[in-house]
Amino acid sequence: MNSRLKKFGQGLLVLLLASSFIALGIWQLHRAQDMKKSATVAVDTQIYPLTDIASANGSLPPESIGKIVSTSGHYIANFKAPNQNDGEGRIADWDVALLQNETDTAILVVRGLWKDRLANPEIVMSTNVEITGTLLPHQNDDRAENTAQQLSRLDSSLLTGMTQMQLFDGFILEKSESTRSGAVTRTRIETPVLTSGVPGFYWQHISYVVIWWLMALVILWLPFYSRRGNRIDS
Repeated sequence: MNSRLKKFGQGLLVLLLASSFIALGIWQLHRAQDMKKSATVAVDTQIYPLTDIASANGSLPPESIGKIVSTSGHYIANFKAPNQNDGEGRIADWDVALLQNETDTAILVVRGLWKDRLANPEIVMSTNVEITGTLLPHQNDDRAENTAQQLSRLDSSLLTGMTQMQLFDGFILEKSESTRSGAVTRTRIETPVLTSGVPGFYWQHISYVVIWWLMALVILWLPFYSRRGNRIDS
């Protein structure tokens, strides 16, 4: 009787442990699926005034990334941003300007390709421009050497030594640009595909699924291995 109770207790413990490992695997699988579903940022076609969703006294809010914004002001500096990658995978040098807003703030703006920088000579520092574009986070990796006329990456922190104005975090990838004379026509840069998660985290969850379920299989297999060992010894 005691032997049967002992075997029943051992079997129950094995089932409980195996069930726990299977449940942990299922939980990790759901986490991975949720992450995959939320990886692509939903397209929002509404145009927001820049100052409504971002400010120059802090980091760019995550919920503002990828939004289409509008603002106006004067271009006060131009830079070359080499070896940039657009939404279609094309690498080129970009024409980047520092736009001073109507207030004492400024933001980096990607106007187009560097080779087209002289296409609109009528736009000078005194010209008021109105722009719309996609608000993107600053870059962390350098693409080239940083100089007075060239940006190693699209990051307003590189300009803190050249201006006393407050600088917005991130930059605007222009979709349209206009002056009092009308719309400015030039080749624009394709917006890169935005993702809200790190792909490695998805596969990390999948690896946990495999580990937990393997442990469940090992727990279920151990009693049979023990019995086989006892038969061989006898």
